[in-house]
Amino acid sequence: MHRFFARFTRQTLLVMVAGATALAGAQSHNSGDFRTETLTSGFQFPWSMAFLPDGRMLVTERVGQLRIVNADGILVDQIVTGLPNDIFVSGQAGLKDVVLAPDFGTSRRLFLSYACGTASANSLCLSSAIFEQNSLSDLTEIFRTQPAKSGAAHYGGRLAFLPDDTFVLTTGDGFDYREQAQNRASHLGKLIRLHQDGSVPDDNPFLNDLDTAPEIYSLGHRNPQGIVYDPVRQRLISHEHGPRGGDELNIITAGNNYGWPITSHGVDYTGAQITPFRSRPGMTMPIMTWTPSIAPSGMTLYDGDLFPQWRGDLFITALAGKALHRVRLVNDQVRTEEKLLTELDERLRDVRTGPDGALYVLTDSAIGRLLRLTPVD
Repeated sequence: MHRFFARFTRQTLLVMVAGATALAGAQSHNSGDFRTETLTSGFQFPWSMAFLPDGRMLVTERVGQLRIVNADGILVDQIVTGLPNDIFVSGQAGLKDVVLAPDFGTSRRLFLSYACGTASANSLCLSSAIFEQNSLSDLTEIFRTQPAKSGAAHYGGRLAFLPDDTFVLTTGDGFDYREQAQNRASHLGKLIRLHQDGSVPDDNPFLNDLDTAPEIYSLGHRNPQGIVYDPVRQRLISHEHGPRGGDELNIITAGNNYGWPITSHGVDYTGAQITPFRSRPGMTMPIMTWTPSIAPSGMTLYDGDLFPQWRGDLFITALAGKALHRVRLVNDQVRTEEKLLTELDERLRDVRTGPDGALYVLTDSAIGRLLRLTPVD
């Protein structure tokens, strides 16, 4: 095992947590003891992370930078070069997900999602590139949402691979363009499925519908910022921000309509009603909602070995909720939920299962931290 993943540095121990804080109203946890340590810090609004085979990590920063954490867990000063030159940074816009290709070990290819364009005309873009040492090459834009919009909010931007090596990309509704989530000719407020070269799979659900963009996998989403594929149960799971209340956890089925903004459990930020409907025929309801909003921002399906009692559980970071939510599903329904890391009182941006079985969490701030959760010895 590489030293980065084998090292449990008590010197950097930040918080020792004897069990997690139980969510009021949720079932009591029985997850055992774990410790939380700060592995490294100094990120500028970190957004996503990926584990490299050589023990290093890549971390995106919303400000438009890709950083490296070396094999000793230290943030490298040098910024990765070769990023797209049209990353639009403003408000919620910027560099978002980084995901390695399934064959990264041989291809060295990765994927980056980011806001692109200008304040008056911008989109969510997805590019692929070859990563070597500390630079990118062969950068190729493979997807750009249409139509372009103004403003700097609601991009989605998470990506998950499916077993056939196609991937699903989440896109937001652009905030001021929520009706676009039901516009089948628009990419806004959708899940998008593509091949790695950006071409459309010939079994996409709307491929033969002339009124629907062929890239669309599902529609009626607001701002989905978490997506994972569960290979054991063969299901795709996504969460999304609601408006004021009504954050959602959804089981994704190709071709389904998830309702936004025709259905919602939330209201507008002004308190005004957006819709009187929480359900409608032909629209798929969430399996879980959060009101008040927790602002779900990242998700992992835990499949590591360090916490056998957590295997198969979802871990969801929350910005407004300032917690890490552990959610257990049984038969596609939520069985239990508990909140972890509440004592930190920090906005949490992303969570991933590391190759060592630890949980890695990014905090969301101008001096963001990378946390690692491991069992107490």
